[in-house]
Amino acid sequence: MNIGPYSLANPFFVAPMAGVTDRPFRQLCKKLGAGYAVSEMVTSRPDLWGTLKTSRRANHEGEPGPIAVQIAGTEPGMMGEAAAYNIDRGAQIIDINMGCPAKKVCSKWAGSALMQDETLALSIVEAVVAVCAPRGVPVTLKMRTGWCQAQKNAVVLARAAEQAGVQMITVHGRTREQGYNGQAEYDTIAAVKAAVRVPVVANGDIASPEKALQVLAATQADAVMIGRAAQGRPWIFREMAHFMATGTHLAPPLVAEVKQLLLDHLQDHYALYGEYSGVRTARKHIGWYVKSLPGGEDFRARMNLIEDCGHQTRAVADFFDGMNAQMDRMPAAVPNGLQSEKEKHMEKAA
Repeated sequence: MNIGPYSLANPFFVAPMAGVTDRPFRQLCKKLGAGYAVSEMVTSRPDLWGTLKTSRRANHEGEPGPIAVQIAGTEPGMMGEAAAYNIDRGAQIIDINMGCPAKKVCSKWAGSALMQDETLALSIVEAVVAVCAPRGVPVTLKMRTGWCQAQKNAVVLARAAEQAGVQMITVHGRTREQGYNGQAEYDTIAAVKAAVRVPVVANGDIASPEKALQVLAATQADAVMIGRAAQGRPWIFREMAHFMATGTHLAPPLVAEVKQLLLDHLQDHYALYGEYSGVRTARKHIGWYVKSLPGGEDFRARMNLIEDCGHQTRAVADFFDGMNAQMDRMPAAVPNGLQSEKEKHMEKAA
């Protein structure tokens, strides 16, 4: 599929996740088969653009394109300025955040809270498109099914956004009220796909190659977006691409390969964040990698006490060397507990 002039390698995308999808993580996922990746959201407030946090989020050094940046805010003029700011820093696609359910975002009427005010939401889309279109930069939109069960307006907003010039729409199959609880539903995503002509991306609870293909078939969406399932398992994208192409499962990665992937990821991470912040923000990534491994929880507890990069990388290397002495390949485990009880039952029955 294409987003404007950009042709994407496959329909398996990395979701924007605050505090997760920084440049090192996006580069790693693209290296391991992701067809597309969107940055964590960048604020539209000009007074925060000079902060270290924002400058890191706007860092795209060495990242293969297309470079997609998500912006968040509530004021159309500021959102247009934010689009221009990020384009000047390398963004080739601008994504509008109307999906984030976080309280600190929604309390300021940004993120998914915008779905409660369709007039304001459309004004923001129009303002961003007005800035991006003359520069040849496509605008995309990520949203939820609605604010709550009684206010599911994704189809209405999708149609309006398409008419305003949005060139791709991603829908997370939950309302803002749900947060990340319960199970994602895909009927609303299918309804959005039927209502618009631009590409539609399905998001929510997609944690296996089988589930990815099931959701694509059920919704007729053009792509799926993977969030939490890629945490600690960034090779999920090549697994999905292999399954789509062959109908067979790719063997789990070698322990030695995962060790090197993680060590390389850590070096990129430290280079972006520096030693003090880098060693601390890396802990969550390491924890995701080892969570389901034998001895992983004990290792994570010990690793969280390490406060310098050298000791952290040596501890990771030693842990995976120990794993490699026990097994050649990583166990084929369900990531981050995303499998539903119904799916577990179905697997047992099979």
